[in-house]
Amino acid sequence: MERRGAAAAPSLELPGFRFHPTEEELLEFYLKHHVTRNNKQQQLRAPFDIIPTVHLYRHDPWDLPGLAAIASEREWYFFVPRDGARKHASGVAGGGRPSRTTERGFWKATGSDRAVRCAADPKRLVGLKKTLVYYQGRAPRGTKTDWVMNEYRLPDLAGAGAGEQQDVVLCKVYRKAVSLKELEQRVAMEELARTRSSRPSTPSCSTMATTG
Repeated sequence: MERRGAAAAPSLELPGFRFHPTEEELLEFYLKHHVTRNNKQQQLRAPFDIIPTVHLYRHDPWDLPGLAAIASEREWYFFVPRDGARKHASGVAGGGRPSRTTERGFWKATGSDRAVRCAADPKRLVGLKKTLVYYQGRAPRGTKTDWVMNEYRLPDLAGAGAGEQQDVVLCKVYRKAVSLKELEQRVAMEELARTRSSRPSTPSCSTMATTG
């Protein structure tokens, strides 16, 4: 059941506390420990439940900060069950491709997955990263927003436990920084749209000729 993570870990509400893990730390520590903890054969627990499990695609991005464990103005982290996304798409758990559609829009991948490698040993693959952007509306059309998500998953490994590794991903959601120039352009476009909508209609030449 989804709940505010802050209620589960009040000890994390510390002045000056910042949670800015590297990509390697997200994969090697948080996601790997989460998968191991959920494995019935091992009961390794993380020191704090600071990343909640959320069915992310049941929510629009602006609602997600309220579900995060750590209050932040910039970025929020979640464990996301992949089987829930598949069920959201097909109505049957485990069926079909993962759906990234929300009530008011959809998440769209920006390109191919990127490999995340160990900083100390660049030859070792620690996981994969997919970047997605949120669009309001329905695919294939939609209005691009400044909401971005990085989806991290462990490598596709064969053998025991491989299924569990692919059943959950770790997602970082954040708002893309907008430059002053972009903000000024948005304001100008909105002002132009308001001006056009409030401008009185001009009678056509044929109408003027008839009335004259």
